[in-house]
Amino acid sequence: MQLFIEKDYSAMSKKAAQIFAEKIRQKSDLVLGLATGSTPIGTYKELIRMNREENLDFSKVVTFNLDEYYGLTPDNPQSYNYFMFENLFNHVNIQKENVHIPDGRASDIENYCKEYDNQIEKYGGIDLQLLGIGVNGHIGFNEPAEELIVGTHLTDLTEDTIKANSRFFDSADQVPTKAITMGIGSIMKAKKIMLLASGKGKAEIMAKLLNNNLVTTTNPASLLMLHQDVTIIMDEEAASQLKNL
Repeated sequence: MQLFIEKDYSAMSKKAAQIFAEKIRQKSDLVLGLATGSTPIGTYKELIRMNREENLDFSKVVTFNLDEYYGLTPDNPQSYNYFMFENLFNHVNIQKENVHIPDGRASDIENYCKEYDNQIEKYGGIDLQLLGIGVNGHIGFNEPAEELIVGTHLTDLTEDTIKANSRFFDSADQVPTKAITMGIGSIMKAKKIMLLASGKGKAEIMAKLLNNNLVTTTNPASLLMLHQDVTIIMDEEAASQLKNL
């Protein structure tokens, strides 16, 4: 595992974008696993700048998003589809047919989720998977539980996650209670994983993740410790409770 502690959110975002850019320049048809939420926005802004000013080419890049709220249409401003186009895809030269985001309107969920994983396999798997982390340790929408599902699936969101995500909605009542998410197995199959954490609100969970030499499904992110190539990039606030630095 590689660990980078950067001064602030901006520096963290730039470091992450630099790694993305290096990988894209090494392999023009890189397969990216992408995340939503507030944490990766700075990274996406830096990638947009690199595309415009440094000729970072997305024309052959393929993307698969981690998750999507179930029940929201792609044009809903709170959908992750809308988020990705607003914060990245509309501003770089990616081919729309190379963009894959779970469909929150899917009806035959079981088969749809199997096909989503099959599509990832058809492209040779994810080369670089970007992750954020929830205050409860969730990655994607894989919430703490006694058992975790391996493949992409429909899941119920916990009250903690609904509360945390309510800041993006007018009220908590408007937050969907279900989401389609890549499973732990889908994430762990990525060749390289990058986890970003920013702010004091993530300090406790990052300390729990990195201070203890433990793997448990009650902290889904801890399973990343079993992966052969994980890079964690944090700002100083998120790293404030780490030991032995």
